[in-house]
Amino acid sequence: MTAALVLAGLFGLLFAGVPIAFALGGLGLAMLVLGGFSPLMVPQALYSSIDNFILLAVPLFLLMSNILLKGGVGRDLFAAVQSWVGHLPGGLAVATIVSCAIFAAISGSSVACAATIGTVAIPEMISRGYQRPFVLGLLAAGGTLGILIPPSIPMIVYGVITEESIIDLFLAGIGPGLVLSGLFIAFSMVYARLSPAYTPSPRATWAERRAATLRAVPTVALAALILGGIYGGVFTPTEAAGVGFLAALGLTAGLLRRLTWDDLGEAVFGAMKTTVTIFLILAGAKIFGKAITLYRIPQDISSLIVQTVDERVFFVLIVCAVLLVMGLVLEALSMMLIMVPVLSPALVALAIDPIWFGVLFVIMVECALITPPVGLNLYVIQAVGKARMGEVTAGVWPFILLLLATVALIYAFPGLALYIPFQL
Repeated sequence: MTAALVLAGLFGLLFAGVPIAFALGGLGLAMLVLGGFSPLMVPQALYSSIDNFILLAVPLFLLMSNILLKGGVGRDLFAAVQSWVGHLPGGLAVATIVSCAIFAAISGSSVACAATIGTVAIPEMISRGYQRPFVLGLLAAGGTLGILIPPSIPMIVYGVITEESIIDLFLAGIGPGLVLSGLFIAFSMVYARLSPAYTPSPRATWAERRAATLRAVPTVALAALILGGIYGGVFTPTEAAGVGFLAALGLTAGLLRRLTWDDLGEAVFGAMKTTVTIFLILAGAKIFGKAITLYRIPQDISSLIVQTVDERVFFVLIVCAVLLVMGLVLEALSMMLIMVPVLSPALVALAIDPIWFGVLFVIMVECALITPPVGLNLYVIQAVGKARMGEVTAGVWPFILLLLATVALIYAFPGLALYIPFQL
């Protein structure tokens, strides 16, 4: 009963338009006071929520991705990939997904990924006869690779909540990220073959390929530096974010000479706003998490799940269904901060690997990024493509089904997520 009242109060605040950070924090404070607990837990929770070395990676990765966005590296990356695969059936769509995957390995941000590649790919694809809803849906979905292919900001947050290894989570995201990219590519090629308006792109000459590839080498080298440094044990994810920021600054301002002072100011200000938003939500979630723990709500829900759901498949199905519904009204990070503390105890009882579950959770969070009415990537692509929201939402549904298919594959073959971190 208590859990139901708390959830009803939380969703009541959200539907009333209260920002998620203040809804979580305010409800948590009210629960502490009504329960007779000391309100001094609130400032302690606020401080502990951001007193974490790992979380320094969040503003640094955001700053790096904003600098790359302002520096226009997406144009070089897309041109290079297009020169190699653009002549294939659905070649521009394939180039878009591959470019999103590579940029995802740099930024860790779905918004930056969608905006960077979308700016270049949308007009090019539409000029080749691709239908606008398909193009907009492809870019919105391709941007979600930014939070699955490491480095990933949501995976960092998940690791902080569950106290799991960030590096293991990053490694676990590689296999599913490649599978999801492959499904997107396969669907795009089939779509191009069946589309009567599709116009194939001419095959690039070797000279064009060489020139385009050379322009993209610094961007690919940046991705290799970040991922290689993390997986090689040279630096931690937080240190990798700092190194990546300096490398991105050197690439865009020094080597390419595209980043102006105004661009740098906009990148810093944009990263600051997003960081403050994330940290406010983290702080509110910390207060809320402290309150529900003292009320023993996670333990009670875990016991209920274990008593009523004794098989993993039913647990996963229930979690996925709940996340799909929550994704209609909540943004990605809020879903993670509300659900993970509640579900974590049940993972132990049902013998579910938390690293595997983290990857599955992130994929379901990806669905929230492209489901209306609050899917953040939908608004990004709407702005970049100067489109109506109806056009964007009409194009994302096939990709939502592909995301759910990836969840099914990960459940059927856990090694897709667990082989790289624990077997290689």
